[in-house]
Amino acid sequence: MNKTQKSEIVNTLTSEFKTATAVVMCDYRGLTVSDLEELRKIARGKETKVQVVKNTLASIALANADMTGIAISDTNIFIWSDDSIAAAKTVVEFAKGRDKFVIRVAYIDGQAADEKKVRAFATLPGREELLGMLASVWMGPVRNFTIGLDALKRQKEAA
Repeated sequence: MNKTQKSEIVNTLTSEFKTATAVVMCDYRGLTVSDLEELRKIARGKETKVQVVKNTLASIALANADMTGIAISDTNIFIWSDDSIAAAKTVVEFAKGRDKFVIRVAYIDGQAADEKKVRAFATLPGREELLGMLASVWMGPVRNFTIGLDALKRQKEAA
């Protein structure tokens, strides 16, 4: 890889990391190619990006994106997304039953995070679920009003 290719990778990663709300770094040593393809498939379904990057290039891109507090060593795969919950769910879902896939550290919503915080984010409801809950809450008064009107109608008809 020559210098221009490396600088293109750093520039691309820097712009991606600046827009991402979550960047998760995991150890993938010992996984097969089919395992990594499955991770990419899960990530695509959740609009999350996955890439294996050299540590020096990744550390430069993270520093350019003002993401500090993360130590990079050994073999790493980076998973990032605009939706921090989706990134956490992708990583935790893939890690189930795979001892070789280890969640190391993350950068979530402007702060460095450990594995426990990533797993905590994975238990939160996703964007679609939250929108459904919000719609249900908003429809509650309307639903109760119509039930009350129906009960009043039945009462008037019975009388």
